[in-house]
Amino acid sequence: METTLTLTINNLWMMLCTALVFFMHLGFSFLEIGLTRQKNTINILFKNFFIISAGLVLYALIGFNLMYPASFWNGVLPNYFVGLFGLESPIGSEGLDLAYNEGYTYWTDFLFQGMFAATAATIVSGAVAERAKLGSFFVFSILLIGLVYPVVGSWKWGGGFLDEWGFYDFAGSTLVHS
Repeated sequence: METTLTLTINNLWMMLCTALVFFMHLGFSFLEIGLTRQKNTINILFKNFFIISAGLVLYALIGFNLMYPASFWNGVLPNYFVGLFGLESPIGSEGLDLAYNEGYTYWTDFLFQGMFAATAATIVSGAVAERAKLGSFFVFSILLIGLVYPVVGSWKWGGGFLDEWGFYDFAGSTLVHS
């Protein structure tokens, strides 16, 4: 009973944090709008909408498995390159295995990490506002969210070399801001 209550509270907290990160994108949009000329308002809002929607789709298709490779790698290439569609679900005969990552389910982790993958591109969006073409930024965002963020994240959270060295990443600050 206590374990289930703890798991529920942990998942609720992670989902609340995921919602806060989602709303953080709105704040980034308003910041960008305030720092640029009025004629670019629609462009900036569209960029940030694209980042959130395409970011979660890309993270689901490619990024999640790249970030948490574990048993999915055969030494050279991923056994299942497509994210959640190749994920070995922890759903057993008794239902969802709640022991994922000692405190929350992998669905909660997926949404949380997917929102942070989009956040990395949103931070860059503010830096290149009025300086980059929309198409070029979309290509950059696709590469950042689908490949760069998950690979760098796997160095620590996916059991990579930084994890083996005992590196401590507080709340993902190194991954999001580097």
